[in-house]
Amino acid sequence: MYTPLDSMGKVSLMMDLIAQKQRALGSNIANVDTPGYIRQDIDFGQYLSTMNSPLETQLSEKLGPSAVATQRDEEPVNAPNELLKIQENAILYSMATRRMSNIITEMKTVINVGK
Repeated sequence: MYTPLDSMGKVSLMMDLIAQKQRALGSNIANVDTPGYIRQDIDFGQYLSTMNSPLETQLSEKLGPSAVATQRDEEPVNAPNELLKIQENAILYSMATRRMSNIITEMKTVINVGK
């Protein structure tokens, strides 16, 4: 049975996915000169669209439709492209941490109002 995630759970899951992608991109950079290395990536565009939030839906539209999975591209690692993807991933992480901070602030406000 599917149970929808609360806001904090959604953001936490999104941060986990971003961390996985960062590890894959870091591995690509580390192995740029390794013969036979196959580029790895995490693409979570379709997953974000299932979260039913305007922010996540917009991210999904920009990232494209595909399932959460480690993908192995048959193309060689291109260091400048990997560095660009790391920067894009850092922006996503920044957005996620800001959202988590906002959720925590909202929770503190609710607790303080209830006193």
